[in-house]
Amino acid sequence: MAAIAEAQLRGNVGEAKRKGEQDRELAKINAETAVQKTERDIERAQAEAVLATRKTELNRDVEIARITAGRNTEAQDEDLKRDVEIKRAAAEMERLRAKDVVKATIARESQQQAADAHAYEIEAEAKANFEKNKQTTDAGAYKIKVDTDAAMYKTKQDAEAGSYAALRMAEADLQRKLKEAEGLSAMADAYGKLSHAFGGPAGLLQFMMIEKGTYVQLAKANAQAVQGLQPKISVWNTGPEAGSGSGSDGGPSSTAAMRNIYQMLPPLMTTINEQTGITLPEWQFGRLAGQMSQLERGDGADLKSNGKVV
Repeated sequence: MAAIAEAQLRGNVGEAKRKGEQDRELAKINAETAVQKTERDIERAQAEAVLATRKTELNRDVEIARITAGRNTEAQDEDLKRDVEIKRAAAEMERLRAKDVVKATIARESQQQAADAHAYEIEAEAKANFEKNKQTTDAGAYKIKVDTDAAMYKTKQDAEAGSYAALRMAEADLQRKLKEAEGLSAMADAYGKLSHAFGGPAGLLQFMMIEKGTYVQLAKANAQAVQGLQPKISVWNTGPEAGSGSGSDGGPSSTAAMRNIYQMLPPLMTTINEQTGITLPEWQFGRLAGQMSQLERGDGADLKSNGKVV
C-alpha cells in the first residue's frame, strides 16, 4: 500500500510538474506574443504618424503653391495695369508737349521778330551816335595833341633848366668837398708835425687830452664815482728826510716834499701805461728830469708854497 501511495504521489507530482511547465511555456508564449503585438502596434502607430505628417506637409505645400500662384496672377495683373497707365500717361504727355511746343514756337517767332526790329533800331541809333562821337573825338584829339605838344615843350624847358641847376650844384658841392679834403689834408699834416714834435702819436694823444681837458673830465668822473663812499686816504712822506725838521716850523721842507712827489711819478706813469696804454712823451720825461736835478741841487726858489712848478 505504501508503494502504491508513493507511486501515486510521484505520479501526481510529475503531473503537477508537467502542468506547471506547460503553464509556464504558455505564459511565456503569451508574453512574447503580447510584446510582439505591442511592437507591431508601435511600428504601425509610427508609420501612421509619419504618414499623417507627410500628408500635412504635402497639403501645406499644395496650399502654398496655390496661394503663390494666386499672388503671381494678381501681381502680373497689377503690372499689366501699371504698364497700361504708363503708356496712357506717356501718350497724354506727348499730346500736351506737342501742344506746348506749338505755342512756344509761335511765341518764339513773335519774340524773334520783335527782337530783330529792336536790334535794327539800336543799330541805326548806334551808327548815328558813332558818326557824332567820331566828329567830337577828332576835335578833342586835335586839342589834346596841341596841349600835349605845349606841355612837352614846357617839360623839356623845365628839364633843361633843372639839369643846368643840378650841374651847377654838383660843381659847387665838388668844390666844397675838395676844400674840405684840402682842409683835412692840412690838418693831418699839422697833426703829423705835432706828433713828431711830441715824440710820437702817444705824445700827441696826451697833448690833445690835456688841451681838451680830458684828464680833468676823468678826474671829475672818478670823483663822482667815489662820491658818497667816504674813502679814507692817508698821506705821508717817504725818504731820508721824512720826519726831519728842516723847515722853518720844524716839519719837512717843501723841496723834500716835491722831491718825494717827483720820485713817485715814474712808477705812477708805468702803472698808467700798463693799465691804459698811455706813454708819457720824451719831452715830458726830459722836463721832469730837469726839475728833479733842480730839486736835488736844493734850488727851491722856483717852487711856490703850494708845491707847483712855475
